[in-house]
Amino acid sequence: MAYKWIELTVSDHVAEVALNRTDRLNALSYELATEITDIFRELSDKEEIWVIILKSNARIFSAGLDLVDAASRGLIGSPKALLDIPSREKNIFECCHAIEECKKPVIAAVHGMCVGAGLDIISACDLRVCTEDATFSLREARIGICADMGVLQRLPFIIGQANTRYMAYTGRFFSASEVEKMGLVLSVYPDRNAMLEGARKIAEEIKESAPLAVQSTKEVLNFSRFVSVKDGIAYAVHKNMVLLATADCREAMTAFMEKRKPVFKGE
Repeated sequence: MAYKWIELTVSDHVAEVALNRTDRLNALSYELATEITDIFRELSDKEEIWVIILKSNARIFSAGLDLVDAASRGLIGSPKALLDIPSREKNIFECCHAIEECKKPVIAAVHGMCVGAGLDIISACDLRVCTEDATFSLREARIGICADMGVLQRLPFIIGQANTRYMAYTGRFFSASEVEKMGLVLSVYPDRNAMLEGARKIAEEIKESAPLAVQSTKEVLNFSRFVSVKDGIAYAVHKNMVLLATADCREAMTAFMEKRKPVFKGE
């Protein structure tokens, strides 16, 4: 597919998805949200993709929701017009679901400001890294609304209830060192180039594991957040009934017996 606001590069099973609405600092318009939804659903089904890195080509990661675009679409208007938002503006909400539901692990690489909807987007990713100059703001309360794209539901699983409430209630900007202590990001890097190299190194580490097993593990982790431990285990056992019959599982067993590194093919 051709994308207007996203740049896609693929190399050795790793896809790099760059938000490329640079003139608007990747402010989330309906059109950009639709492209994010589409590309993550597309990549989810591509067998040759094992890991995804989500990054920005703008001078910051994201300025948040595009309020000009929102106003032009009736998101800021009369109560009657607002009643149609859930159905009419579906992809504004779907873009984060598409990232979370993508079969492949997603690493967010954040530099500069990550505001509002940008934080919604990275909270839907599996892992996050950032630069020293990165700042994060759950901004919605500062503009008179509450976050409704999933960050209030996802972030507590990442940084806990207290930190989520602190970010949400204050709406202030949190530094890279602050969010690292919270557990929002794995690592902080001195600049964008170092950060991208760090993200690529994590992708390479993930590629050491069997891709189908990684994808099943992501599904089990996502599923297990909302069910009992027993139900989560049952789902994992179901996944293993399939994985035990894969070529990659046989290769892992053979490589172990032969005392060599396995060569996985995603089969």
